[in-house]
Amino acid sequence: MLKRQKTGSVLCPSCGKLVGVGDDACFHCGRPNPGMWGFAGVLRRMGGNLGFVPVVIYGCALLYVATLIMDPQGIRMSGLSILSPSTRSLLAFGASGALPVFRLNRWWTVLSAGWLHGGLLHIAFNLLWIRQLAPAAATLYGASRAAIIYTVASVTGFLLSTLCGIQLTVGASAPIFGLLGALVAYDRRTGSRQVGSQALTYAAVLFVFGLLMPNVDNFAHLGGFAGGFVAGRVFNPLLPERVGHTIGALACLGMTALSVIASVATSGIFFAR
Repeated sequence: MLKRQKTGSVLCPSCGKLVGVGDDACFHCGRPNPGMWGFAGVLRRMGGNLGFVPVVIYGCALLYVATLIMDPQGIRMSGLSILSPSTRSLLAFGASGALPVFRLNRWWTVLSAGWLHGGLLHIAFNLLWIRQLAPAAATLYGASRAAIIYTVASVTGFLLSTLCGIQLTVGASAPIFGLLGALVAYDRRTGSRQVGSQALTYAAVLFVFGLLMPNVDNFAHLGGFAGGFVAGRVFNPLLPERVGHTIGALACLGMTALSVIASVATSGIFFAR
């Protein structure tokens, strides 16, 4: 699968038309090096098998377990806080909000916070929605573009939340609202009223639910929905994914992983006592 192609033809990453793997530029659209040193086909196949949904589900689950293991004495078990990681543990793995971003200068947490959760009920609820929405987004937009939408929505959601003064926030609900926003954008692009109206109904119900429940970051929901909608409008789901989308998705996932690593690597200040 990872073998470099040295001869023959490939599809141009920009226009999708056949070009020689060693051509200096695409004859159709002018893109330089359309064969990408023989790896254009590899990246295209990788994009089709990116495994976006299991990456998100297993990534969130593993990080949740890790936050519990890091500070087992701080686990909370009262009320709705069943198996809730300690605040120090969430901070260490990349919780976002005004406290980490403005007071601790951990600006990268707008990427990592969407993969962390504050309790068993919290992660169970969010993973159910991811399992419901992410396959639809991956089917309509493609796995690579869905991964980019998820990341953009996480950034815009937690950025708005941080700017609005929420001190500490985590959860996949911001990118979940982003997926809903992208599905609404799909409606606007294609005229598929059923998809858009159902997504908008889900978003309204979840937002009202957030208003009624305590300690819900509705700013992250609004920011995530807006980011997902804009990203969905930028991408044209009627066109096939390009290699550039795969590269973008891998970059988004890579930056997210680095944000978690950076958080853990600089977390000594929280556990120095």
